[in-house]
Amino acid sequence: MKNASPVIPPGSVLGILGGGQLGRMFCMEARRMGYRTLVWTGGLEAPAIVVADESIDAPFDSPEALETFVTKAAVATVEFENIPRETLEAVAARIQLHPSPNAVAICQHREREKAFLKANGIPCAPFAVVASAEELAAAIQQIGTPAVLKTAAFGYDGKGQLKLEGGEDPAEVWTSFATERAVLEAFIPFEMELSVMVARSADGSMAVYDPAENRHRHHILDLSIVPGRVSPAVAAEAKVIACEVAEALDYRGIMGVEFFYLSNGSLLVNEMAPRPHNSGHHTLDACATSQFEQQVRVICGLPAGSTRLLSPVVMLNLLGDMWPGETEPPDWTPLFADSSAFLHLYGKRRAMGRRKMGHANFLGSDTDEALRRAQSIKTALLRHG
Repeated sequence: MKNASPVIPPGSVLGILGGGQLGRMFCMEARRMGYRTLVWTGGLEAPAIVVADESIDAPFDSPEALETFVTKAAVATVEFENIPRETLEAVAARIQLHPSPNAVAICQHREREKAFLKANGIPCAPFAVVASAEELAAAIQQIGTPAVLKTAAFGYDGKGQLKLEGGEDPAEVWTSFATERAVLEAFIPFEMELSVMVARSADGSMAVYDPAENRHRHHILDLSIVPGRVSPAVAAEAKVIACEVAEALDYRGIMGVEFFYLSNGSLLVNEMAPRPHNSGHHTLDACATSQFEQQVRVICGLPAGSTRLLSPVVMLNLLGDMWPGETEPPDWTPLFADSSAFLHLYGKRRAMGRRKMGHANFLGSDTDEALRRAQSIKTALLRHG
């Protein structure tokens, strides 16, 4: 166990690298708890700045922005992982940054992520790292097909992935994939995807949430069902593995660990997210402590909050294809007519394609009842979107 760092009290300024919806929800929870927030946008569209106390709208390689950020913030965290490692290390050299640059760098890069899992004996799909057509051909022989070729860095929501069924020409595949390095993974015919949110404090103690059962639409999270419909033994194993991941990373903060649940009852870690996660949004309405409050607590040296599930819940992602037009919102009346549904919109200016525009949490007496209501609203939104 490590000694806890000094507590950063309410009234202090919390710095957030990134200004998307995760930063927005972090800022809202931090303000409720009495903290001030400073968002460094990286020059990207940043719905978080509307609710932040201050913002820096500049690229992450700006020396002036860095100086302002580390001068004003008492502690910093990240709201998405694709931040240059140089920026992370520059911030961490001046103020506390949780999670650490090393933890973020491992999670932002598939090659490093898979190597980390393998080195620490954490179950994951068979894989091989490739950097040429010849290495891809050898990897296909080693891994077999079907398999999934993934870019080594900066992939999410199904981006940077190509499924290989067998019979493809490795040279043609490698040329069209247009990347310097990639990871070839065995295709896993899983029963369902599960995810676990875990918060690890400076002293090594952990707070773990119940596993969520995730369904996807167009490779983007569609629904999260909590508690996930697996046996108590599988749920407990997922929590144990998530804690092992956090421990091996020497992690501090909140993180999401995604799993494949196989038909034989085993679990494989698919991905790690060094931040709050889409599948943890149900915690805002259905848990004693939300994932965002937990993030505030842990980076500030406060005791972790209770992860107790107050109600079965289904989280529905609200994507841009549910909007009638780019700036024309849906009719939310049916959702508001459901007295146990809670709407969270992210304040994005334009709805485009499958962009994440918000989410809704449906609390229920059981998951089947909550799922039925969520599906009904989803169907209505897609019909008019």
